[in-house]
Amino acid sequence: MTLDQYRSRINSSIWKGFAQSGVDLSQFPAEKQSLLANAISDQVLLAINDLMDDMPGQAASQASIPDMQDKETILWKGKPFLSLVESYIITNERIRITTGLLGKEIENYELIRIQDMEVSQNLSERVIKIGDVHITGADPSSPQVTLRNVPDPNGVYELLRKAWLAARKKYGLLFREEM
Repeated sequence: MTLDQYRSRINSSIWKGFAQSGVDLSQFPAEKQSLLANAISDQVLLAINDLMDDMPGQAASQASIPDMQDKETILWKGKPFLSLVESYIITNERIRITTGLLGKEIENYELIRIQDMEVSQNLSERVIKIGDVHITGADPSSPQVTLRNVPDPNGVYELLRKAWLAARKKYGLLFREEM
């Protein structure tokens, strides 16, 4: 289910709750009523996401990039907004995408294979400060990877970009652009 579908279902429940509560909202203009319902649904979605973060094994954290040494270091852990079955780990060597609730599938994407990255956010994602980080690279098994609905996508992008540049430098890969 997409974020807009979750939001729509919660909005529907909020309007149903208004109707069942017997509270008279007629003194407020329709646009103010909609703003109130949307604000409540956004806060409910954020609260649900925070509750899911508190579940064992679901914690998200962010760290600064340490000196790139020979050992692999976790730089960032996260998961898509409102997801129980998918998580992401960015290290100084790779991106690890884990999917599945009972059975687990783990996909590793080496940082040195990345060729391009971009961030995208629609309006509702901007409101609750989530977005997608799209990665294109030279990995034959999956040339495109998307980190979906991550919190602070611009921060994740910058962290990933710095780690990518450090990994390329570590392995002696240089940039050459054709003019």
